[in-house]
Amino acid sequence: MEIEGFDAQTQTLFCQNGISDLLIQITANSVRLVSCTSRELVDQWNAPEGFSVNVASANASQVLLATGGGHVVYLEIRNAKLVEVKHAQLDHEVSCVDLNPVGENPQYSSLAAIGLWTDISVSIYSLPDLELIRKENLGGAIVPRSVLLCTLEGVSYLLCALGDGHLFSFVLNASTGELTDRKKVSLGTQPITLRTFSSKGTTHVFASSDRPTAIYSSNKKLLYSNVNLKGVNHMCPFNTATFPDSLAIAKQSEFSIGTIGDIQNQQLRTIPLNEQPKRICHQEQSRTLAVCSFMYNQDSKEQSEAHFIHLLDHQTFEFLFTHPLDQYECGCSMISCSFSDDNKFYYCVGTSYVLPEEYEPAKGRILVFAVEDGRLQLVVEKETKGAVYSLNALNGKLLAAINQKIHLYNWMTQEDGSHELQSECGHHGHILALYTQTRGDFIVVGDLMKSITLLVYKHEESAIEELARDYNPKWMTAVEMIDDYIYVGAENSYNLFTVRKNSDAATDEETGRLEVVGEYHLGEFVSRFCHGSLVMHLPDSEMGQIPMVIFSTTNGAIGIIASLPHDHYVFLEKLQATLVNFIKGVGGLSHEQWRSFHNGKKTLEARNFLDGDLIESFLDLNRVKMEEVAEAMAVPVEELFKRVEDLTRLH
Repeated sequence: MEIEGFDAQTQTLFCQNGISDLLIQITANSVRLVSCTSRELVDQWNAPEGFSVNVASANASQVLLATGGGHVVYLEIRNAKLVEVKHAQLDHEVSCVDLNPVGENPQYSSLAAIGLWTDISVSIYSLPDLELIRKENLGGAIVPRSVLLCTLEGVSYLLCALGDGHLFSFVLNASTGELTDRKKVSLGTQPITLRTFSSKGTTHVFASSDRPTAIYSSNKKLLYSNVNLKGVNHMCPFNTATFPDSLAIAKQSEFSIGTIGDIQNQQLRTIPLNEQPKRICHQEQSRTLAVCSFMYNQDSKEQSEAHFIHLLDHQTFEFLFTHPLDQYECGCSMISCSFSDDNKFYYCVGTSYVLPEEYEPAKGRILVFAVEDGRLQLVVEKETKGAVYSLNALNGKLLAAINQKIHLYNWMTQEDGSHELQSECGHHGHILALYTQTRGDFIVVGDLMKSITLLVYKHEESAIEELARDYNPKWMTAVEMIDDYIYVGAENSYNLFTVRKNSDAATDEETGRLEVVGEYHLGEFVSRFCHGSLVMHLPDSEMGQIPMVIFSTTNGAIGIIASLPHDHYVFLEKLQATLVNFIKGVGGLSHEQWRSFHNGKKTLEARNFLDGDLIESFLDLNRVKMEEVAEAMAVPVEELFKRVEDLTRLH
């Protein structure tokens, strides 16, 4: 469709729907008002002779543009005419402008935001007189490329994006133009373009860049979530009867229309398997997911189980391929990894044969699959003398926990190009080795009854040796290595605990003992630990540098364990002790008793763990209670609020 009133010979800098059923087109030469019905030119404003429009912004009734040399022109649409209201010359060249309404009138703004070259600043100006209200120097040498005034959850913000992918955010007082609560985050490496959009009646912000990001507000705080697109140049809202609440997205050589949906739950989606999943694994290289699952077979007289390995597309969750396992065979473990001298990534699946007459599985398999043309291609099959409870990569080799023993396999390539797994070494001394994790040459093992054991793989000797163990009996349900020295475990009395390797101990006995340094009652059965984050990683924030471990529970909960710096921990520990006096547990239950480590044999006070849920409940208190807590902490309430709010950004 061609719009006759548009200037099709000049690049469009900005386009916007206007009042009185008009379209606004801004080019380097002019601002044009075009009728939506007749598509004919209604009115036009031309740039002064010798000048051209460099940057521009508009809303339904106002236009703000810069014509070079620091000249800024403000126009209003009155009676379908463009009226030049104000002209001003600023001290430096203008790099970006915005006048998105943040007040009560959605079609008119009393404030404008302008970013400048040379002094690298962003300023708030009043309209219509273009008087400077507030100026913020951004520092550095990177020019602001996009500014945006917006209101999210009733809070007004000024967002300013730089040419290197960084974003500044300020809380804006829409009445006075005052800017507070300055924050800086990194969203990418390329220039960002900011634009508001609406999803289910709520306003959000889309940041177009090499790593597109949706910016939204939850509990009056800004959150950032990656969008599953790459290299978006521009975005604008596209709302029609056919495409309600949609986005029009332009990339380098592609144009698309789509929706983001419920922005705060965009990463939550239910995919019906119609089977019971047991293990799941993601392989970025093939853009797939593998799922071990089973279903009950009701056809036979005796109820039996059928087990499968499914391959799914990691974005659409379309079922691509299904590999059935043998009768009585079930999937126990699964990883994606590559091997030495082979850069290809494989899915490795550990199985066991669960026979009715056997007390403990005496047979299993390790299956190595390659993803080829959307199918699982079996590359290697290795029979084992027991259930393969856990698989892990170790320096280009495959580590497997098989019944009571830890096995290490080499990946061998034959002359004909085929592959096989060849056993190199192993380690005995476990009751049932159920869980393993690796880091460098170190291995931690979670045993059925014998807590955590630390092993080391010695290359020169081709051997796995025990370095240390926790001698306190615990029935493990999950284990993870937080770093080289601290390991976290979960046991079947719903407790969490951490142990530390004593590398600098004075005696061999102390070196061989893992010291328990943290204990905490979670109250849920933890089934899995893994390193990662529930929110977008913000490298420029202090909290963004904190190591985190995600855990899942059989009740369906997902949580995080964050390793806090010592000063953070001391401060929050004091806050937790203070909050206990202001926030009472349900039914009057004691918080200290509930969080105490208890396993039926002993009860120990929680240590070196903090209750993040309790600490964050500070934000739910009324202002009077907040001030009382702050007074007890001898900390200004604003600082306390900010410290707790920063903590919530971890999830």
